[in-house]
Amino acid sequence: MIARARRQRLAACRHDAARNFSNLNGCLMSSDKNKFDQRFTSLLDDLELLKTESFINGKWVGSSSSFDVTDPADGSYVATVAALGEREAREAVDAADAAFPAWGSAIPQVRAEYLKRWYDLMRAHKEDLALIMSVEQGKPRSEARGEIDYASSFVEFYAEEAKRPNIESVTSHLEDAEMEVWREPKGIAALVTPWNFPSAMLTRKASAALAAGCTVVAHPSHETPLSALALAVLAERAGFPNGTFNVVAGIPDTVVSPWMDDKRVRVLSFTGSTRVGKMLYRKSADTMKHMILELGGHAPFILFDDADMDFALEEAIKAKFATSGQDCLAANRFFVHRSVYDRFCKGFAEKIEKLTVGKGLDDCDIGPLMNEAAVKKQIEHVEDAKAKGAKVMVGGMPHAAGPNFFQPTLLTDVPDDAEILSDETFGPVAAVLPFDDEADVLKRANATGYGLVAYLHTMDPRRIYKFSRGLQFGMVAVNRTKLTGPPIPFGGVKESGLGREGSRFGMEEFMDMKYVCRQW
Repeated sequence: MIARARRQRLAACRHDAARNFSNLNGCLMSSDKNKFDQRFTSLLDDLELLKTESFINGKWVGSSSSFDVTDPADGSYVATVAALGEREAREAVDAADAAFPAWGSAIPQVRAEYLKRWYDLMRAHKEDLALIMSVEQGKPRSEARGEIDYASSFVEFYAEEAKRPNIESVTSHLEDAEMEVWREPKGIAALVTPWNFPSAMLTRKASAALAAGCTVVAHPSHETPLSALALAVLAERAGFPNGTFNVVAGIPDTVVSPWMDDKRVRVLSFTGSTRVGKMLYRKSADTMKHMILELGGHAPFILFDDADMDFALEEAIKAKFATSGQDCLAANRFFVHRSVYDRFCKGFAEKIEKLTVGKGLDDCDIGPLMNEAAVKKQIEHVEDAKAKGAKVMVGGMPHAAGPNFFQPTLLTDVPDDAEILSDETFGPVAAVLPFDDEADVLKRANATGYGLVAYLHTMDPRRIYKFSRGLQFGMVAVNRTKLTGPPIPFGGVKESGLGREGSRFGMEEFMDMKYVCRQW
């Protein structure tokens, strides 16, 4: 809760900001257009969460260069954010390097206390953080609130997990020798986060790294930097030592390239496209960085005839249309047993038609896609599928709500050679096709270079075991959609990435193993 004096001060700040937003703690640069929409700011309790400068070594750092952030729902101006360059990127590493000896050697309970304070602040400012996300990312308010819950849960988890790594003894094979295995923080961790989950991807990475004893330099997507900068405000209030947690906004290559070249940066965690992930992986060889890559997905949703149809339809909506389909976990290929195929398609179509479309602040079901290129991809996938024989049962066109909107769409009888069955759609288009037997659908589900998650709906325990084993994916959800959270090792196989995030394994990604052998 914000104290009364603080509320009065914030109210006065809002009054001044209505006249001149450039006075708001450097949040905005002075320019006629550099004003937040008053409909946005009037909903915020704490305007100090709005920052357009980066956070380096405990200070807010600006730049003469900048870029604009816009609301994807209507293209309206949101903010001008300072675009930091190579010099500031290196300064962030310098700060993290100077902070590492004390942070890495601190007892785990000390690191845990900082994380607990960060978590408490995120919970206290949930509504403001969700509002900022809805405006810059377009995510419906209810989904944005859910993401803040999800994001803060990682901070809470790693505040507790920070105290878990123990020295392990090894049964000695040498006479008069005692053997132990220690886990120590790797050093500086560089984190590169995406626009589709601008808060959760930062906390999932940063809280694990900080709990392990690493110091952090983070680069948020230039499309959604405000969420990360707001979290930096809360980290500052939580009292993290200077240089421990740094957030550098700017053009990706300008900021990240110096980190890739710097030998002091020992680990890089990236969430994004497989194409960019491969580029970073190649680049990491020069400095032998440890890489954690959470890349693309192309999830199959497999429905057998013995599944609970009504429940499966509800889960299908969740699996496809959460975050407007802009999710690496989104189901892209719906394989439905031929005996229940027509029933599923009819029920799926009815539910899709009921989905509401609108701006994030309208708290609809489907928000805007991030940009016009994403809309173009939906069009291309739909047209390609139609040309090859697929049928459009629902939607299939850009939505009248604006240039970044696309109708929730259902394609049926999609042939195996359709582009949508080999390329990640990342939008609200569902492709459904029938199958006849287990061997056939397992082969088709695995016929992708990706391997992040697969969804299976059946009541047959033998089949559940067979497919859980046979599906070549890092995660399998059986008779449900939601499977992520702090305790689980999130990650994929094949071209969906390397390493794991979340769980104790996610923290161990930021730690080196040291073997000690002592003579007695």
